Amino acid sequence: MAENLYIRIGSQAQDAIHWLIHSASDEEIIASGKLSNASELVQLSEKAQQRQVIVLVPSCDLVLKSLNVPSKSVRAMHQAVPYMLEEELAQDVEQMFFAYGDVSNQDQEASTHQNCFVAAIDRTLMQQWQQWFADANINFKKMLPDALAMPLVNDGCSAIVLDQQVILRQGPWQAMTIDSQAWAVISSQLINTADDKNKELADTNEGSPFLINAYSTLPSGANELNIKAMPEELPLALLAQQAIIQPFNLLQGEFQYHEKRSPVVANWLWAAGIAIFALLFNVGLKGGQLLQVNSQLESVEQEIVNSYKATFPNTKNVRVNTIKSQLKRKLTQVGDGNSQTGFLVMLGKIRPAFEAVPELKPESLKFDGKRQEIRLQAIANDYQYFDKFKIEIEKNQLSVKKGAQSNQDDQVSGSFSISEPSSIRGKS
Repeated sequence: MAENLYIRIGSQAQDAIHWLIHSASDEEIIASGKLSNASELVQLSEKAQQRQVIVLVPSCDLVLKSLNVPSKSVRAMHQAVPYMLEEELAQDVEQMFFAYGDVSNQDQEASTHQNCFVAAIDRTLMQQWQQWFADANINFKKMLPDALAMPLVNDGCSAIVLDQQVILRQGPWQAMTIDSQAWAVISSQLINTADDKNKELADTNEGSPFLINAYSTLPSGANELNIKAMPEELPLALLAQQAIIQPFNLLQGEFQYHEKRSPVVANWLWAAGIAIFALLFNVGLKGGQLLQVNSQLESVEQEIVNSYKATFPNTKNVRVNTIKSQLKRKLTQVGDGNSQTGFLVMLGKIRPAFEAVPELKPESLKFDGKRQEIRLQAIANDYQYFDKFKIEIEKNQLSVKKGAQSNQDDQVSGSFSISEPSSIRGKS
């Protein structure tokens, strides 16, 4: 039975926290409750095990904007948005985090030529929320503004009261959470801020003003509002119905969920990559030997061809009777391991540098047989690891040249050209 744990947190650590366990398959509530503050989140740690956790946050802590950005490039669009909103936000854009919605799912706004849907929120607040759950040892992959989990209403909105707040949704990308004391002011503005279609209905159909589907008793407000009482239910039970299918997720970019790895495993991932390469090379070599012994077996012949193609994907016109000679040429290019130079010898000298600088991860590795040179493309979190890696390689009597380095998505990418000193190459 698939069960989901929904946790609605507050803006401050001292705010109450609501939680609910809901079965998506049986559409029933398994359990629910309320915590006094963020420090009690640890009480939900056991309940979070083996369940998908969806975190709901107050929509009053973020700004939802629908924009028309003159760009076809998503990357350029996202770069332009902070500056387009700079005058509308109370904080500097450098202090804000921007999460983007799926335009294809926003049919109503798309019809008004708006092509960018963004949620702007204080970066420090996002960090604070994530720290609460880290302290409670609760992992979650989805975080959603609570109001975006309310039901959609054509020509109106939906509303429900949770504690002393009103959660309100007016459209696919129009939603808010407000204090109950401010409801009278906000409700008076709803008709004026309704979209053009709602305004036409209000003007042409007497007695049919802006409609609100209320799933709980709302605070007193403007008399012009047409409030339709819906069957009352737990606020989180109502939010759970839409939250599970809502595609938007605040956990993007720097806040995106990453599976936790053991530090030991992470440090040895590079070694596994090199081991796999060596294994594939060895499989190709063993394949040549099998060809000499079992050349009449069709299944073995096909395995040899497939192994060779997997090791050398750029090779064309592979035939069983030529693989042996091709392997000899490959071995000549990389060195047979008995000379002072060659690919395998150099690879053995480079390995200690990877062990000394585990922060630097290899992305690609190529060997130039003619120049007896290894070209390495790698990534790290800081430029200093490239300098440290170069120093470690030079300790093993290798010549190193650093290539261009660039910073992309909070990571530094760079390259190295590694070769034996000219004096050793001359002797080989």
